Amino acid sequence: MKISCVILTMGNRVTELDRAVESALTQVDGDVEVVIIGNGADVPELATTPPPGSAATVKTVRLTHNAGIPEGRNRGVQECSGDVVLFLDDDGWYATDKVASHVRDRFAAEPDLAVISFRVMDPDGKVVQRRHVPRLRAGDPERSSPVTTFLGGACAIRRSAYLQVGGLPEKFFYAHEETDLAWRLLGEGYRIEYDAEPVMYHPLVLPSRHADFYRLNARNRVWLARRNLPWPLAALYLLDWVVLTLVRERSSMALKAWFRGFAEGLREPAGERRPMTWRTAWRMFRLGRPPIV
Repeated sequence: MKISCVILTMGNRVTELDRAVESALTQVDGDVEVVIIGNGADVPELATTPPPGSAATVKTVRLTHNAGIPEGRNRGVQECSGDVVLFLDDDGWYATDKVASHVRDRFAAEPDLAVISFRVMDPDGKVVQRRHVPRLRAGDPERSSPVTTFLGGACAIRRSAYLQVGGLPEKFFYAHEETDLAWRLLGEGYRIEYDAEPVMYHPLVLPSRHADFYRLNARNRVWLARRNLPWPLAALYLLDWVVLTLVRERSSMALKAWFRGFAEGLREPAGERRPMTWRTAWRMFRLGRPPIV
């Protein structure tokens, strides 16, 4: 199976991007095809090149504007030719050179496997943030398990499955696009796994550093429900998240931005509605993450 690796960049992390590309190109028995998408920016000149004798390649594509994470990754998938696509953040890197071979072995042996979500570790403290373990019981990040969503910047995806369900929702721009894709893959009978063996290193950062984090988080959560859930589940899901947000968030500015995004999600078109079956919802319940939280 051919492995591709898609990396988005804004062109402002030259050293980090070099490190990310090198970690993909030097995978053992990998011959990884690296596709770098400049999201509204030129891709910087890289110091890293494929190792001598390797069939690994590097391809760069510049988008005319910052199209957002989902559209950027969709374009990357269009540009690559791998059977399996790795998504890697430009400030992340693989902890070992055996990630590609591990991924290849798993996808070759498990035809119903659509996504592997990697373990993400802070390179300094060697810790795993709870939000990087895509399940409710996140206390043991070294335990692998089936899951109902995944981490977009630290994963491997079967390209045929990705294309089958239409890729990532480009209107989302940022936040919850992976969950939208995951729910549609589950609806087609595929499996998604959190696999603790492959590790991606990533600096410890908070998602709230993004200026539009609260607004997009809320807007896209509403769109996620409107696009994918039967209406009774959609109402429960959104009610749960209103309550959770009021309980968790102490900043009045953050709450105002969140509810502004929530209203935007109700008001603006969400895109194509393809509600999951009740059978898929029950499957998610048995996996430990019913689509109401």
